[in-house]
Amino acid sequence: MQIPYVEKLLVGKVKQVGDPDASNPLDKQWESGMFKTDTTNNIWLSEIGLKGDEVADKKNHGGPEKAVFAYSVSHYDYWQNEQGIESIGIGGMGENLAVEFMDENSVCIGDTYQFGESIIQVSQPRRPCWKPARRHRTLDLAVQIQETGRTGWYFRVLKEGVVHGGEKLTLLERPYPEWTIASCNEVMYEKKGDLKLAEELASCEFLAESWKETLRKRLAGKRVFGPNKD
Repeated sequence: MQIPYVEKLLVGKVKQVGDPDASNPLDKQWESGMFKTDTTNNIWLSEIGLKGDEVADKKNHGGPEKAVFAYSVSHYDYWQNEQGIESIGIGGMGENLAVEFMDENSVCIGDTYQFGESIIQVSQPRRPCWKPARRHRTLDLAVQIQETGRTGWYFRVLKEGVVHGGEKLTLLERPYPEWTIASCNEVMYEKKGDLKLAEELASCEFLAESWKETLRKRLAGKRVFGPNKD
């Protein structure tokens, strides 16, 4: 079994791109922190993320539950060769950690890793938004990300410390082997009617609170309204 590692460590500042007067929505002005570049420097990883890294939409991105975003390097072959998105490559999804030998089928909620001096823990899958679509001028990219399950995932930071690219990720604990990132995505997007699965996932101790809240609302809505809701 090959040991997962961070091929590239990426950080970036918020930047504004596009034309405010453009008629095509894909060309309009927008602001994002997803334009990240790799660094070979030692970087301090705090409970809210990598030093020098920024997010634009602080309501939906960043914070302790989404301190670090990881994406599998292996997915880029699919986006380039199967979907023909020539502009996309490592860093193209706005990730902080471009990782090898791990993906949504092998990573689980609560997985805890030693990463350099830090200790990080998987908190949730990433829920795709509109920004990768605009960056890569592919209108339905968010839908494609969701439908293929190539979402990536977030880490929370349990122990702060210095990290750098090229370091291995040593698995310390796996409390929920049944809840892979792929399984979580299935519950969220493909099996919305399965309330038992939703309840089980919502009870997962190390799942991010925002995901738990979404699942609880789903359960409450179904229980209160039943068939009258539909």
